Amino acid sequence: MPKTTRRISVPAPPKSAKKSASGLEANPRQPKSLATKSRQAPKKPKAPRRWTAAEVHEAFTRFAKANPEPKGELEHVNPFTLLVAVVLSAQATDAGVNKATRALFAIADTPAKMLALGEESVRDYIKTIGLFRTKAKNVIALSQKLISDFGGQVPSTRAELETLPGAGRKTANVVLNMAFGQPTMAVDTHVFRVGNRTGLAPGETPLAVELGLEKVIPPEFMQHAHHWLILHGRYTCLARKPRCEVCLINDLCRWPEKTVS
Repeated sequence: MPKTTRRISVPAPPKSAKKSASGLEANPRQPKSLATKSRQAPKKPKAPRRWTAAEVHEAFTRFAKANPEPKGELEHVNPFTLLVAVVLSAQATDAGVNKATRALFAIADTPAKMLALGEESVRDYIKTIGLFRTKAKNVIALSQKLISDFGGQVPSTRAELETLPGAGRKTANVVLNMAFGQPTMAVDTHVFRVGNRTGLAPGETPLAVELGLEKVIPPEFMQHAHHWLILHGRYTCLARKPRCEVCLINDLCRWPEKTVS
């Protein structure tokens, strides 16, 4: 006899047991807004209130009163040695650079002397600094370019400085400010942190912070502004544990996690 196939029907689960794509039981009587509440993205915190012009002026008035003539901490004897020191300071501490360059600058304080010293010897002087091989190569190359293109003199424009090997916008701004007295804003890791953390000039890139600071800082303070901010970030507004209790501008700061009100 031919075999017969029996179909077994499985009863469908009750509607009340059906689940939504999120895995939660859906209640047809429940408002949609409540059913999807758990899947909504958390609200972004409100952006901090911007500093007023009066507050910015007050902050830099305090910096100026506490330290009227701030100085950069890189040791140098002329614009050339300053340029070299700043190039060497990338991803290194000023103290570490100073330790390496004291002996170097004693015998090579001009592009011609540095070029005569040679890459291998420069490398030996700065071997305690990070990326010393690449930096030694850049120091020799920029010395050669200064001689061939600028008569052995450090140029005084940002565009020209940025053509030198190893010198970017930050390096150019430091040299323009310290060697030529121009009111530039050099944004290093400290200035970038202070600009964002305090809310003074938030930005996703160093250039955005630089332009933001230039926009809000009164001209009367611009000559020394980047030194005040660097020193503030280096010794007070520390990366891991800010010293809010001794901060000169803690009452003006917009950082929501500051430890003083």
